[in-house]
Amino acid sequence: MIRPTLGAFAAQLSIAKLKETRPNLCSPECIKTEILSGLTVALALVPEAVAFSFVAGVHPLVGLYAAFMVGLITAVFGGRAGMISGATGALAVVMVALVAKHGVEYLFATVVLMGILQLLAGIFHLGKFIRLVPHPVMLGFVNGLAIVIFLAQLSQFQIAGPDGARVWMTGWPLALMLGLVALTMFIIWVMPKITSALPAPLAGIAVVAALVIFFGIDVPRVGDLASIKGGLPQFHIPMVPLTPETLKIIFPYALILAAIGLIESLLTLNLIGEITGKGGGASRECAAQGLANVVTGFFGGMGGCAMIGQSMINVKSGGRTRLSGISAALFLLSFILFASGLIEQIPLAALVGVMFMVVVGTFAWQSLTILRRIPLTDALVMILVTIVTVMSDLAIAVVVGVIVSALAFAWNNATHIHATSRTNDEGAKIYQIEGPLFFGSVEGFGAIFNPAEDPDLVIVDFMNSRVADQSALQAIEALARKYEAVGKTLQLRHLTHDCHKLLNRAGQLMVDSDDDPHYGVAVDYSIRTGALGSGH
Repeated sequence: MIRPTLGAFAAQLSIAKLKETRPNLCSPECIKTEILSGLTVALALVPEAVAFSFVAGVHPLVGLYAAFMVGLITAVFGGRAGMISGATGALAVVMVALVAKHGVEYLFATVVLMGILQLLAGIFHLGKFIRLVPHPVMLGFVNGLAIVIFLAQLSQFQIAGPDGARVWMTGWPLALMLGLVALTMFIIWVMPKITSALPAPLAGIAVVAALVIFFGIDVPRVGDLASIKGGLPQFHIPMVPLTPETLKIIFPYALILAAIGLIESLLTLNLIGEITGKGGGASRECAAQGLANVVTGFFGGMGGCAMIGQSMINVKSGGRTRLSGISAALFLLSFILFASGLIEQIPLAALVGVMFMVVVGTFAWQSLTILRRIPLTDALVMILVTIVTVMSDLAIAVVVGVIVSALAFAWNNATHIHATSRTNDEGAKIYQIEGPLFFGSVEGFGAIFNPAEDPDLVIVDFMNSRVADQSALQAIEALARKYEAVGKTLQLRHLTHDCHKLLNRAGQLMVDSDDDPHYGVAVDYSIRTGALGSGH
């Protein structure tokens, strides 16, 4: 009952506005749109990459190189056109402890190992398990990440104090900053109503930057964060000893980074897929992220994953093909090599305005209105994932959301098992089981029967039930033993051939029917050894 409600809600997440008719992908108009969209994304990537470098405790070029290389490789080989990848805060907060304790060379080695683990996830098609993430978790992820993006922009409203410490703006500087942010947001809002010749975020950045530079307005600029001038990334083998001790140090970090990177990338892939109307590509995205991080680790980058904020900027600016992602990466490299002086003059207020509009467009505002219309469990999961995403990190939030959703599902289904009973012409009692039989419902299943008072022949019909796991098989075995102990016969009907084989090992009396179901039981159960094996 919940799926149609949430599915209808998902369709309202501004998707209709983004699924607009596009010109031929090879037309000059489309190429222009893709390239301009890439330029917009590249401008937004600069302060993000620099900021995340500071969080991780590395040089800004380490983050910029990661944004370029990860962005380029995933744009070419990734599972979804239109997605943008680069250095992210979710990974940076994990890296900071490693860099502080062991140095940046260990970070490069960790990024290489992280990439290898992600490649293996792609090779073994582990990306398909993202389908286990329920929709309330997805909504909580979107809302939580929107809040995280908003909070991350607040640091741009700080300036260096007299003692060098960061302090909040006050007075005229704060008013000027807020005014430029508001102007950028207004331009982005009004631009589509005037013309679609230029991506709205790019227009906002260009107009505000022109005003600030022309009038010499004293506001924080990109260059105040750090210089982005540099050369081409150079091949560099991480200078760490190739010993078991090194592997012991980097493997836990690599495993956590790989998991966080894949979770964020695959959830972003699903979100962009809803917007662009395309599905699949999860395993390919895993492999592309892995390849990108392996290469990045050997070229002095801090690694990365998909970025929901920049991906939303891209698709809202019209980017739908791989050209936009490739353009963004190449523009970013050109900024580093040739245009650092110009890019460093862009006011941070313009980029903050762009990201605030991303927050407005990303947050699922209507999720606030449906909280009373969906099951309480789904509402609580949505809120829980949002809170944990903000307070902790994305990976923990998703895992917590999936676990809570699974436990809630198991509990609800555990209470659904029941039976109707009747006596046939031969005097046998027939129990018609209703509901799934699994570990959560075996206690209720056992309470249905009364071996002491039932007739000599009892038939249990599973036509409207489903035997799901080893606990269910064990419950059936235990029921048979109870009837055998009082000298009565138990017949089992409408079980799968899988169940026939497994339960016949204990000598149960099966009744074959032409309409036996054909689903597979999750595990193979042996009454003699209690061993678990693979079922059909």
